[in-house]
Amino acid sequence: MAGLVIRSSRVASRVCHIGRRYEHSAQCFPKITTHYTIHPRDQDPRWKDVDMERVSDETDVLIVGGGPAGMSAAIRLKQLAADKGEDIKVTVVEKAPEIGGHILSGACLEPLALDELIPDWEVRGAPLNTPVTEDKFALLTATGRLPIPILPGFPMRNHGNYVVRLGHLVRWLGEQAEELGVDVYPGTAAAELLFNGDGSVRGVATSDLGVGKDGAPKDSFERGMELHAKCTIFAEGCHGHLAKQLMARYSLRDAAQPQTYGIGLKELWEVSPDVHRPGRVEHTVGWPLDIHTYGGSFLYHLKDETPLVAIGFVIGLDYTNPYLSPFKEFQRFKHHPSIARTLEGGTRIGYGARALNEGGLQSVPKLTFPGGCLVGCSAGFMNVPKIKGTHNAMKSAMIAAESVFDAIQAGDTETEGVNPVSYEERIRSSRVWQELVSVRNVRPSFHSPLGLYGGLAYTGLFYVLGRGKEPWTLKHPGADYALLKPAQECQQIEYPKPDGKLSFDLLGSVALTGTNHEGDQPPHLTLRDDAVPVKQNLSVFDGPEGRFCPAGVYEYVPTEDEQGQRLQINAQNCIHCKTCDIKDPSQNINWVTPEGGGGPSYNGM
Repeated sequence: MAGLVIRSSRVASRVCHIGRRYEHSAQCFPKITTHYTIHPRDQDPRWKDVDMERVSDETDVLIVGGGPAGMSAAIRLKQLAADKGEDIKVTVVEKAPEIGGHILSGACLEPLALDELIPDWEVRGAPLNTPVTEDKFALLTATGRLPIPILPGFPMRNHGNYVVRLGHLVRWLGEQAEELGVDVYPGTAAAELLFNGDGSVRGVATSDLGVGKDGAPKDSFERGMELHAKCTIFAEGCHGHLAKQLMARYSLRDAAQPQTYGIGLKELWEVSPDVHRPGRVEHTVGWPLDIHTYGGSFLYHLKDETPLVAIGFVIGLDYTNPYLSPFKEFQRFKHHPSIARTLEGGTRIGYGARALNEGGLQSVPKLTFPGGCLVGCSAGFMNVPKIKGTHNAMKSAMIAAESVFDAIQAGDTETEGVNPVSYEERIRSSRVWQELVSVRNVRPSFHSPLGLYGGLAYTGLFYVLGRGKEPWTLKHPGADYALLKPAQECQQIEYPKPDGKLSFDLLGSVALTGTNHEGDQPPHLTLRDDAVPVKQNLSVFDGPEGRFCPAGVYEYVPTEDEQGQRLQINAQNCIHCKTCDIKDPSQNINWVTPEGGGGPSYNGM
């Protein structure tokens, strides 16, 4: 530990030296952020003579995000209109170039919501090809594996569920929506919120095109367009950048605890037919994490054209050690003897990562506001013990659609933008809410002094036997970013080098995501203060950005005079996981949407 303290002291000394020079020379902290959300254009002379008028279009209901929730809302709205013999214009905007292209999940799907939404989904060709046939759950040690029986009522029991490639399912949902007359616009990023004169949401503006990396307009500049709606449903997924603004503007989180998150990392592998067991679902907890770091793994065997498995690792972003690397923990995990035997001789064909909500009931915000509502993972309906959220995301969106449709039909809203107030009551009367109530204490129970073992014991005693009927509700310890400890209080973690067979380096992994962004555009990973990374994050936490990011976006590199370090942002690597916005201990990073169509290009992740 003494060596670590000395190292941290050297870092602090180096940064203090840079800080003194910063007072005299701005070049010590070069300008990183050029985005207009930080540097307004009305104060930039380069924009003085640029025409900033936007073309606008009108719709009845606008849905931001074309994932499981967004598409379910769109389909349900069209179904309701058809039942009434009426027409309603529904528009979906999605930032991915293709519907499903930014979707990443395990995924083991409970089909209840799909059964309700499209009862004949099997006839219509929904890509649910792998019913679960076998469940396994185990506690791992460094070299051993302790099987844990999955009894009826356990959250890991998956009888009746399906292993799916969620991106393919979402693409199919998009096709069903378009058949019903929904206007679906992929490659269209919702960049700004628009408001009516009375303060209600009017809709969104899409991202501008043709802005240079320096923040200046290029000859190809094209203004985004405005989409106006009677009501806007926000289905951006976990930690959406517009939902974040809405929560602040309308104080939606005032009665909720801070949301807590996890990061899920996933790979697709083609494996030997000898070890392939289509329909097998495996989960583990324990190694390589310590008992006070929440996390676990999944290994799903898919029935596909080739013998495929989906393997992944989830780590709670409330971890405390700034030296922890979720990516490297995942790579190390694959070397466990009980895991390696499935992957050995196989070929990795996909990689990706995404943040997920883990706060549960305690962290659900107010869902409605004048002009719109939050659905799915924008609100946070994931069942953490089950590691499942798609069914609740879809169901919440269907309930919201019904509330929005009824409010528009009634036409008696107090504001110009329709406020679907009945959604709050309806969601609390639904099975979504009942499910969240029953598991509300499982995730926070892992913060006892016993860590993992305390959480497992609590799950067995109170969830399995009582289904959440205990008369108390446990609290989360606070926002994830606030739980990171200074580097000098923590032990560095030595990770093994990747072998190129089971474990791999970061940049080689990012290459499998198909990530692509227009290179000449302002970085969408914006900093509120360009000096904070070095003055705070590097000096206190030894630069955690390069470790918590699963895509190599952030790295500290030597300054030109080699007197210190500076943060370099490789925005083109970003896979839109939102981890940086969540875990940055200074809350200085603000993720905003890049030009539409940018980001990963997942194929059924």
